[in-house]
Amino acid sequence: MITDDSKILAIDFDGTIVEDAYPAIGKPKPFAFDTLKMLQKDGHRLILWTYRYGRKLQEAVDFCKENGIEFYAVNRSFPEEEFREKEASRKIHADHFVDDRNLQGFPGWGVVYQIISGNEEEVSTKNLPKKNRKGPNKRFFRF
Repeated sequence: MITDDSKILAIDFDGTIVEDAYPAIGKPKPFAFDTLKMLQKDGHRLILWTYRYGRKLQEAVDFCKENGIEFYAVNRSFPEEEFREKEASRKIHADHFVDDRNLQGFPGWGVVYQIISGNEEEVSTKNLPKKNRKGPNKRFFRF
C-alpha cells in the first residue's frame, strides 16, 4: 500500500540485482529479490533503471518477474511516460537510486533496506568490503 512514507526507488540490474555478467544475466545477488519484495510490501514503487534496452532489457524484466518482482516502471519515471530524446533527458524521477556504481560501491541489500526504511543514522558495516568502511564498525549514510 502506498503511503506518505512510500518512496520511488530506481534500481539498477547488472551488478545490483544480479552479479554483473552483461550481456548475460548473472546470478542473483544475495538477498536481492527478498529485499525487493519487502520494499514492495512496505509500499515503495520500484523502477528498473538500467543500461539494458531491447531484447536484453526484456530478458532482465522477465528474469525479475520469474523471481517474483514486477516493476512499477522500466527505464521511465512512470508507466505511461514516453521518452522523446529530442525533448527530454533520460534522467528519471526517484527518491533513491540503488546502483553498484555509486561512489562507495554497492553496500549490500541489508544496508539498502535499512537506509530506505529510515534507519540510515547508523548502519553496521561488518559485511562491507574493508575499502568501504570508515571507523571501526559503523558507517554513516545521509541522503
